[in-house]
Amino acid sequence: MRKLTSRWVPHKLTEKNRQDRVRMCTENLAKFDKKQWRLTDVVTGDESWFYHRQIGKKQTNKSWVAAGEKPRTVVRQGRFEPKTMFSIFFRTTGVAHISYLQSGRTIDHQTYTNDCLKPLVHTLNEQRPLSGTKNMKFHHDNARPHVHSSVSAYLESQGFIIMDHPPYSPDLAPSDFWLFNYIKKRLSNHNSAESLNNEITAIVNSIPVKEFQKTFEKWKERMRCCIKYKGGYFEHLIK
Repeated sequence: MRKLTSRWVPHKLTEKNRQDRVRMCTENLAKFDKKQWRLTDVVTGDESWFYHRQIGKKQTNKSWVAAGEKPRTVVRQGRFEPKTMFSIFFRTTGVAHISYLQSGRTIDHQTYTNDCLKPLVHTLNEQRPLSGTKNMKFHHDNARPHVHSSVSAYLESQGFIIMDHPPYSPDLAPSDFWLFNYIKKRLSNHNSAESLNNEITAIVNSIPVKEFQKTFEKWKERMRCCIKYKGGYFEHLIK
């Protein structure tokens, strides 16, 4: 799944892709509108790469030049720039879990379950001692590790109701259309994954709860936009 960033290139949607987007948005919205589901019971999340060296920002690219001189060349991130993959899950009340992969490891269904979902479940059980994760709605995209049968079986065994998410739809995933970009715009340079993790944790913990609540409401608005524009991408049509 390609991420919705400033360099994200929309997938060429087929008619079936459009129909799936409309159908899933319609079904999910109906459950919220009929009060069958509550936004406060939803947990959503995803993985993303975070570079250790931050470049391309306006502030870091500013430089003084003498009259007649050309501004310095802006260096872009290379293929082998140090980076770490983070998994972040959040609710209307804030971030529920943050973890990252140690260097050399890859995300697969076992890693996703053991390193991401199980710690998340532990946190949610602490936050909701009476009900735990029973009947919570779980949302993630269709990345291969996410849709593995063992992952679905684990989530269902914990009482989660898995929300449908249409393929090729980062514009309908709160991690992609909001949180990851929010974090990356505020990062400074780091020499290690541990240092990067500390700043990411500090950034997300400083986000007011009302911003999380606002994002979940915007998520519903985006579902309505998807339906309005018949399943097509609408990012360029909204503010």
